[in-house]
Amino acid sequence: MLTLTPKTIQGRCLSEGHASGPLLYSQTPLSFWGGVDPATGIVIDQHHPLAGSSLGGKILAIPSGRGSCSGSGVLLELLLNGNAPAGFIFQREELILTLGTIIAAEFFEKSVPIVQVEADEFAGLAGHALVQITDGVVEVNPSSLSNERTTKEKSPLPTINLTELDRAMLRGEHGKAVQVAARVVSRVAEIQAATELIDITQAHIDGCIYTGPATLLFAQRLCDWGAKVRIPATLNSISIDRQRWRDQGIDAALGDPSGLLADAYVALGAKPTYTCAPYLLDTAPKEGEQIMWAESNAVVFSNSVLGSRSIKCPDFLDICVALTGRAPNCGAHITSQRRPQVVIDIAPGIDGDDSLFPVLGYLVGEIAANRIPLVTGLEHINVSRDDLKAFGAAFATTSSAPMFHIANITPEAINQSLEQWMATTPVVKTTKNDLASVWSRLDKGTETKIDLISLGNPHFSYEEMAMLCQLCEGGTKSPDVAVIVTCGRDIYARACKDGLMPKLEEFGVQPVTDTCWCMIGEPLIHPSVRTIMTNSAKFAHYGAGLTKRDMRFASLAGCVEAACNGESSKIMPRWLS
Repeated sequence: MLTLTPKTIQGRCLSEGHASGPLLYSQTPLSFWGGVDPATGIVIDQHHPLAGSSLGGKILAIPSGRGSCSGSGVLLELLLNGNAPAGFIFQREELILTLGTIIAAEFFEKSVPIVQVEADEFAGLAGHALVQITDGVVEVNPSSLSNERTTKEKSPLPTINLTELDRAMLRGEHGKAVQVAARVVSRVAEIQAATELIDITQAHIDGCIYTGPATLLFAQRLCDWGAKVRIPATLNSISIDRQRWRDQGIDAALGDPSGLLADAYVALGAKPTYTCAPYLLDTAPKEGEQIMWAESNAVVFSNSVLGSRSIKCPDFLDICVALTGRAPNCGAHITSQRRPQVVIDIAPGIDGDDSLFPVLGYLVGEIAANRIPLVTGLEHINVSRDDLKAFGAAFATTSSAPMFHIANITPEAINQSLEQWMATTPVVKTTKNDLASVWSRLDKGTETKIDLISLGNPHFSYEEMAMLCQLCEGGTKSPDVAVIVTCGRDIYARACKDGLMPKLEEFGVQPVTDTCWCMIGEPLIHPSVRTIMTNSAKFAHYGAGLTKRDMRFASLAGCVEAACNGESSKIMPRWLS
């Protein structure tokens, strides 16, 4: 039985401060990007138990963040517009939301307390109404609320071995922007218990997504300080199609600041690649290369499929590393921390169409949570790069882990360690029913009439463009269905040159570059659209909250069939029946 007796919990302080308020508790991790409205602080993730709840002024207790690296940007917006939680209590190590608080403190002198507590203490918070946080101490049902902080002895922080260049940057000898960026990197190193910084060869910047005024203010402040990147940096998808947004009818209230934000990052020295699939670029990193990539699907793909090394980098840390060329030596940068922590065995005999891998990735991410998984049971299936791309994007939606392994498929799971991993790691077995449950949740919409086909989350590859062209050949699109595909500029140019794009446009496919589905709304999504069908598990998850439309899920062939017929039945695919 729940007792209201006051209780004190000593946790690990991730961000200092004092706050009290109503407790908002969930045992399900939450992605702030795509899960929380950055203007209001209301939870919009329709798959989350807290959907519809307002976070403003609450003490939010969740196991951790998950999903998008842009959660730090959403939290920065909320901290500056007054709709942020008053404080956070996490069960697991958490960096994305913590980084948003660090940026708010370093750049804008705003902050909230963040505490990490043990699993049993976290579970014990369920059902309580009021908590108070002071630095690393949580008071449950406090006998009195105080507006004052009591100074407590802080836990000793690890000593970071700094080079002379690191010290010079921290002293401000390389300019204000580099000094603040180096301070952010050092604070992250302390939180991650890293004892040294390492050189980074390239960065992929996700902070170029326009979440609101704060994201633009942050980038412009760096420009005002004369910042320039020290290492090659590419830019993620932005919030508009830079070449077409006016023709698409996008409101200047979004288009103008989104363009200014992109311009700011280009001025900082980043390359205007504008893609959420940087692993498709010629600059993709090599196996073992130490990089710093933001954008959740990109990080997971680079670690898992390419074998390069990056933590799941929060927005804003990406540019701080690009400005300094240095990063904490922690997490997936270290060989020992890339070892699988759970084996997930896929039910025998599973073999489906291209929709299998997004469904699998979503399920594996849910089971793995914050653990790196080793997936077994897929050895009999021919797996393409696009299959792994779809798997990784779905996995990154439901998991906070930076990578996955698939036995005898991904590069680090084809070695002598495989047998040892499987002998010493706990095993979770899955069933066909588990996959069917995921399909039902992704294909959540009830309408059979389809209004819009959404393709390209993550951005389509050239091979996906070619497959789409092949599936559309000889078909006639229904005039009642729109088909939009997003891709990077490089892929679009190649598809035009090779004759794919003219054929797709003749069928009725509308190409969109630079932006991606996580940032697309009206009028590109016509106001009359009620039901969207996608082949992306990532967008099937986030789409309902982002677009306020019903979401349907299908294979690529199923999407083309729905585009021609104008409808799609609610029947499970043959491989799941």
